[in-house]
Amino acid sequence: MAVAAAPAPAVEAPASVARPPGYYVRRRLLQNKPAMLGLGFILLCTLVALLGYWVLPDDSPSANHGFAQLQKQPPGLHVRFLQRGQADSAQPAGNIFTTWWRGQDAPEELPITSARVVPGPVDSVVVRPWSAPGTRPLAEQRLVLRDWVGSRPATSQGLRYTERTYWLGTDKAGRDELSRLLLGTRVSLGIGLVAVLISLALGMAIGAVAGYVGGWVDSLLLGVMTVVWSIPGIMLVIAISLALDSKGVWTSFVAVGLTMWVDVARVVRGQMLSLRSATFVEAGRVLGLTQSRLIWRHLLPNMTGPLIVLATSNFAAAILLEAGLSFLGLGVQPPAPSWGLMVNEGFQLLGTEAGLWLTLMPGLAISLLVLSFNLLGNGLRDAYDPKTPVG
Repeated sequence: MAVAAAPAPAVEAPASVARPPGYYVRRRLLQNKPAMLGLGFILLCTLVALLGYWVLPDDSPSANHGFAQLQKQPPGLHVRFLQRGQADSAQPAGNIFTTWWRGQDAPEELPITSARVVPGPVDSVVVRPWSAPGTRPLAEQRLVLRDWVGSRPATSQGLRYTERTYWLGTDKAGRDELSRLLLGTRVSLGIGLVAVLISLALGMAIGAVAGYVGGWVDSLLLGVMTVVWSIPGIMLVIAISLALDSKGVWTSFVAVGLTMWVDVARVVRGQMLSLRSATFVEAGRVLGLTQSRLIWRHLLPNMTGPLIVLATSNFAAAILLEAGLSFLGLGVQPPAPSWGLMVNEGFQLLGTEAGLWLTLMPGLAISLLVLSFNLLGNGLRDAYDPKTPVG
């Protein structure tokens, strides 16, 4: 007689692990490839802005060297420079680059094609200044050797040379376009960060008060938002700049920030109107919590998602607004490297061979950075949407 096999013990399904909402937000964001690409480019620009002069091919991108023959040169230009040594005594009279520099003091470095030492009563070095390919060679010039080696006795071994490649060419003042483009990330990211911080602080305060208090306070603040909303942003920035009676980097930062708080205030007000009658808010009132504590400790933290998405959008808008102001000459002032100012300088040269890349390069940088913030903002919006599936 066959014995029936004992039934296999039932295998219990593993209990699902409870995860905080932030876990699923991160998962959705990491699965969004366009948002990750945008975030990667933003992090790269941030790294370049933080390192600053340490990563620049030319450590003086804002200085006007006065090298007329280096102006408006195409990308890939390679130049050899004669560098001036450190003098160990007072400079003698006649320390001038007589013909080329028209009586001015000799600079710290000179672009040259060749150099040779000529002995005599006063040892000198004869250099042929660098000239662009296809142009007439410049005449040789004589320099006091002792001023360029910085030691005595002066010998040809004391001459110092360096070579530099202008990968993106030079602007109308002979400055390295790549160095100015890299340093311009400081202005764009800086003005975006300051504008976002100002707009968040001001918008959250006004929107929270309007939405939570309601009544005539809400009507008054909503009227102020409507008036500010109706004024074009660039006109408002111009008015604030005129009111502050100054131009410059920090004036642009503050002016742009003061024009972008309305978006934040409207979002916070709408969220506050929907949350102020929630159960946890009623419980807080019963427990005797003050209005300020309810707003800042319990209501505003529930708006983190929409505010983060709005902050990325405002970041991109601030970069565009600063570029427009600098293009018009109302933002960052020269010789500071601002992308909008660089576009303006290239725009003035349109029609020439140099005008194309001098306009294209900073314009492309603005577009890529703004696109990155928009992609990140779209990814954050989807990540905070609980209906978006998690892979």
